[in-house]
Amino acid sequence: MTDKKPNKLKARLPRGLADRGPAEIAATREMVETIRQTFERYGFEPVETPAIEYTDALGKFLPDQDRPNEGVFSFQDDDEQWLSLRYDLTAPLARYVAERIGTEHIVLPYRSYRAGYVFRNEKPGPGRFRQFMQFDADTVGSASMAADAEMCMLAADTMEALGIPRGSYVVKVNNRKVLDGVMEAIGLGGEENAGRRLTVLRAIDKADKFPIQEIRKLLGEGRWDGGEVGKGDFTKGAFLTSGEIDTILAFLQTGVAAQTKAIRDTARASLRSSLFSDIDDLDDDDLSDLEVGPLQLRAGNRPRDTFAALANQEIDNKAFVEGVEELKAISDLVRRSGFGTKRIKIDTSVVRGLEYYTGPVFEVELTFEINDEKGRPVRFGSVGGGGRYDGLVSRFRGETVPATGFSIGVSRLQAALSLIGKLGDNKVQGPVVVTVFDKDRIADYQAMVTQLRNAPINAEKPEGPKIRAELYLGNPKNLGNQLKYADKRNAPCVIIQGGNEKAKGEVTIKDLTLGAALAAQEKGRDEYLQKQTQAQRTVPQADLVKEVQTILARRS
Repeated sequence: MTDKKPNKLKARLPRGLADRGPAEIAATREMVETIRQTFERYGFEPVETPAIEYTDALGKFLPDQDRPNEGVFSFQDDDEQWLSLRYDLTAPLARYVAERIGTEHIVLPYRSYRAGYVFRNEKPGPGRFRQFMQFDADTVGSASMAADAEMCMLAADTMEALGIPRGSYVVKVNNRKVLDGVMEAIGLGGEENAGRRLTVLRAIDKADKFPIQEIRKLLGEGRWDGGEVGKGDFTKGAFLTSGEIDTILAFLQTGVAAQTKAIRDTARASLRSSLFSDIDDLDDDDLSDLEVGPLQLRAGNRPRDTFAALANQEIDNKAFVEGVEELKAISDLVRRSGFGTKRIKIDTSVVRGLEYYTGPVFEVELTFEINDEKGRPVRFGSVGGGGRYDGLVSRFRGETVPATGFSIGVSRLQAALSLIGKLGDNKVQGPVVVTVFDKDRIADYQAMVTQLRNAPINAEKPEGPKIRAELYLGNPKNLGNQLKYADKRNAPCVIIQGGNEKAKGEVTIKDLTLGAALAAQEKGRDEYLQKQTQAQRTVPQADLVKEVQTILARRS
């Protein structure tokens, strides 16, 4: 009888997750630091909440509910209470604020920012991950549209701080109340139709992904992903009538009609007087500061045409009128704050998938196209968004607590910034490597490492960052292997001290960066050897730190 070999465990990564190396992590740090500085410039302060919350505290607001536990990773604690990994950073913030309102730990309006990973138990796909990073800013305790306008301005300023030029991004703004008003007008008001309204919103939210005929299917009986009955997955529709679908689609496509002066002249006087009283006093240059969108209320790129087109919908229920008033207030605030052409626009197709939004919603879209590694054109689309969620904190309090926020999809935006060269794509600089020439003198080499670690990178800034250094911990038998290791670690230089150097009180320092650069320029062997001597110096051991600082300064 032969012994069976034990089965080896297969190393594999679950779908929808990704490993990250030093270069990508360094790029994330660079990007997050820029975002942090911009958010703090707006007066927001940091806060952290844990990745795990009680499931009922998070609520059921996700747009994709085709998983057994509705898009959330959940488990039961030993006290039989259900816990979940957070699916965004907003729901945990609502819990955090609700616990502290009325205490000395929080003052309203409360302005905070936070960054962290969130988790979605959704079907993975291209660009769709189960774990990804978000960076949020929120204002809790203010019902003013100035708070929402500020989120739009913050989004625009953050994009430009990250190096995205004006004209290559746009902040799109809509209002859930406007959409609710349209649905109420076709008979989808009331709690009994909440589910169908949500289905309509999710269909509209796909307007930038699917042609209009596919949106019609989602508003009707449903849609097969494979393009015909029985092929692919089936998405249940909203079961609107043909006339109701036409009304919804007409609302999304009012741009053509809005471009005519006749629409403005025939817009109902009651709405014009209540909503647009001061818009007609603005000149065309002012009005062109707030653009309007391609699929929606284009209106000749002028806000008054946009709002006149909304008035021409002849919908006068409370939700619709309030929604238009709020959009008008936001547009006026951003314009008067100097956020104009190609930065912020009204776009009636913006929905945002999360169910908890109650008013203005906004989305940041990158408008440029680039080619991927295979030469195919890629458009990144939305890289962030947010909106007003006046009911989220109220779930814990039993009283109205208005709130609004904005979230950046860090992982997605980082991919875009890397492709357009706005994030460092070079290898992360490794540590100085102290080689082991004599294994009986490990303590001597370790002392050099400690000396380097305790020294500043810049001698003129003793309190600044310290030198990164490490001792070679592999087999010291072959010095060549140690140098290859240092090169693969992207070390700026290596320290070598054999018996002769030790006896003289010296060390040899090899500048790997300069050596590689000189080698690339050489012609013949003699010239190569001559130039390599420039990259390797033997100095007194007392000058070790000073020489390494010089090399690091040259590299930076």
